[in-house]
Amino acid sequence: MQFNKYLPSLSLLVFLAVWQGAASYLHNNTLPTPYTVAMVLWQAIVSGQLPYHLGVTLLRLVVSFSISMLLGCAIGIVLGRNKPLNAFFDNWLVIFLNVPALVTIILCYVWFGLVESAAILAVVINKLPNVIVTIREGTRALNSDLMDMARCYHFSKRKTLCHVILPQLQPFIMGATRSGLALIWKIILVVELLGRSNGMGYQLHLFFQMFDVASILAYTIAFVAVIQLIEWLILKPLDNKALRWRR
Repeated sequence: MQFNKYLPSLSLLVFLAVWQGAASYLHNNTLPTPYTVAMVLWQAIVSGQLPYHLGVTLLRLVVSFSISMLLGCAIGIVLGRNKPLNAFFDNWLVIFLNVPALVTIILCYVWFGLVESAAILAVVINKLPNVIVTIREGTRALNSDLMDMARCYHFSKRKTLCHVILPQLQPFIMGATRSGLALIWKIILVVELLGRSNGMGYQLHLFFQMFDVASILAYTIAFVAVIQLIEWLILKPLDNKALRWRR
């Protein structure tokens, strides 16, 4: 059991060792060493370029993610509770789930121009169907006995939502949140690459044109680290707090 505590650190060290070995074997710019990437990352932070572009991308992520989750949860609950509406809009969801993200991004830029609102809209349209489907399935799985209890005690709609529906939907909401973060930042990078003049996607496109692999890896590591911090500092504490009612 004591040894298990060190497995994550050991795994990371093995990963770095393999990376270092592969970089030393190839000995070219296509795979820089961990030290080289770390130095590029540090220089990008000190220069202010990385914090600026990372901040821009994170702002787009927060805005588009918040809109997607709020709308998706609301629509998912409504569809899960209303069979006629669900039957009517089910084909819509299937269509939007299968439209490639790249197509949506291009159409939003063509229809609305290369503006910030078009970029946010493209991300929201790509993420929204996934949230709706996840929350809809969770709503269908609600405990009918608890819903009957809420009706017997004449709970208001707001009280039923806050104390009966949302606690049961918590695993589905957290699932949509985690999968959403993994999906949405990748879509944002494509949005920035195609039509914005700042952000991580724009920078990665520049590095690709210059064949600067070290900078590509440095910016990628920075963004992944931030997403991990969001998971550890925000999502996990919220998840633990929301699950207290089950203990």
